[in-house]
Amino acid sequence: MTNPFRIVPAGDSALIVEFADRIDPVINTAAIALAGALQAKSIAGVRDIVSTFRSMAVHFDPLRTDYSALVEELQKESTRVAAGVTEVEAAAPIRVPVCYGGELGPDLPAVARFAGVTEQEVVQIHASRTYRVFMLGFVPGFTYMGTVDPRIAVPRMAAPRLRVPSGSVGIAGSQTGIYPAATPGGWQIVGATPVLAFDSDRAEPFLFKAGDAVQFYEIDPVEYGRLQKSA
Repeated sequence: MTNPFRIVPAGDSALIVEFADRIDPVINTAAIALAGALQAKSIAGVRDIVSTFRSMAVHFDPLRTDYSALVEELQKESTRVAAGVTEVEAAAPIRVPVCYGGELGPDLPAVARFAGVTEQEVVQIHASRTYRVFMLGFVPGFTYMGTVDPRIAVPRMAAPRLRVPSGSVGIAGSQTGIYPAATPGGWQIVGATPVLAFDSDRAEPFLFKAGDAVQFYEIDPVEYGRLQKSA
């Protein structure tokens, strides 16, 4: 990986390592790898480590953390990761059923108009790609996945909805994602999945993690209802 990195303070209790200024799978892989390496070290005073599209944040207790030692560790590990991560390993995709259109996908007609294709063609285009989970955020389990085919990369809604149902599958520019809970949101909703992206009752609450590969496939409303009951 040839992209440089920089370490930036974010207040008195966080440090951010920035690898680049673009969304790229290799850069994202580096951010995830750095987060994993630091988590394995269990550094005293570190409260949380979060990877994003192109960076990684370390949140720490300034009263319990040796700041200089932490910066030195970040410099060492970031240098190692930046030099060592040059490609993305292929992973077996997680297959996710989606019922497109109708009440579950109210924005499918708008996406079709944007793309100048039929609604079924939007479904085929959306389901034809393998997406990368670049990061999780916004609410627990919300997946920021990409990249969406440019033909259907419709912008976010001008005014967000006050409530987007749990399981809704949306598009926002080059990203697609699944709403893990009923929340406000401005993504264009093309369908819904009966799969629970986040369930606090599971041993592992999060269905997805950063770096995962995801493939969507179409199901009909009957299958959606059946799977929803068994979820």
